[in-house]
Amino acid sequence: MTLDFATLADAPRLLIEADLQPVQGTRFQPTGFPGLGAASYDGPDDKRMLLVESAQSMANRLETVCWDRIANDWVTPLRGLPLVKVVDKDGNPLTNSVLEAHRLNSPYILKGEDTTVLDMLKKELAGMEEGMVDIRQLAAVLLRVDANALLHGVFLAKSELAGGRLRLPRVLSAFIEAEDVRVAQSGGVKNDIVRPGKGDEGQTSKEGFGNVPFSRDEYTAPKITAYFNIDLAQIRGFGLSNNVEQFLVGLALYKIRRLLEVGLRLRTACDLDLETLRLTRPDGFKLPDTSALAEALPGLIDAVAREGRFAEPRVTTVRWEAGKARKKKDQDAPDEDAQG
Repeated sequence: MTLDFATLADAPRLLIEADLQPVQGTRFQPTGFPGLGAASYDGPDDKRMLLVESAQSMANRLETVCWDRIANDWVTPLRGLPLVKVVDKDGNPLTNSVLEAHRLNSPYILKGEDTTVLDMLKKELAGMEEGMVDIRQLAAVLLRVDANALLHGVFLAKSELAGGRLRLPRVLSAFIEAEDVRVAQSGGVKNDIVRPGKGDEGQTSKEGFGNVPFSRDEYTAPKITAYFNIDLAQIRGFGLSNNVEQFLVGLALYKIRRLLEVGLRLRTACDLDLETLRLTRPDGFKLPDTSALAEALPGLIDAVAREGRFAEPRVTTVRWEAGKARKKKDQDAPDEDAQG
């Protein structure tokens, strides 16, 4: 099936909003941050706002819904996309560049004794030690070995790679906000049926002994909205081909559709349903549904492969052995990847 991308030819962004609601009841639990807890703040109209899910977490979720953990492969419409798989010393799967939060910058890919990927990146990205980073060259290399990273961004914080300056911003970004929120306070008790009191000498509630009461803050809100932004201008800025551009847009839309259909159980106490979906930019583009995208993507992937833009074989395998991390000769750049 062919998707109509003509309407997007000159648009800088493709913006989507999704109205969500709790699957049951009215309460939901937002994401929390160390030392901060829930991120609540005053909106421009004095309504109390709440960050339900951060951009970092949404990036990870948009990747996870595209991975078949049973088959240890992409979901069926995405089979054939390049990626890096990490195996243990016996060849058993450990992780991969789709599931790793930092993608190719995962320590399991770049910091083990197996330097397959690091050596490849050094060779393909040589010559960027000084001067401006060639984003087009970086994009072409990422497309070949880990196409997923073109959408979600990567920060190759390695001193051996252009001094740790190889950074690609996200093309696809997302977050969830709630508006006009109210705190729903509750709590409970962790029961110890053996010794509900203080426990034996030296055994404290911090170690799990005794009854331990706790408080809990959840929230209610009349409006919960997920926001999705596909940076079409950045895709075109990669300077690749029309086939690559259409593939990346199709993949981004498929990820959004999949997340809204199967990936909205964010936490035990935050299980959401899609209520309405709307496109806010550009005018005139009709959002394809999941089935149309699933039907079109194998053809879009094949078109890019025929241009010779994917690594062969498509899967690059790296072996990781615990306790055998590669010793650094030089100090790595700060590992401050905020891509998620």
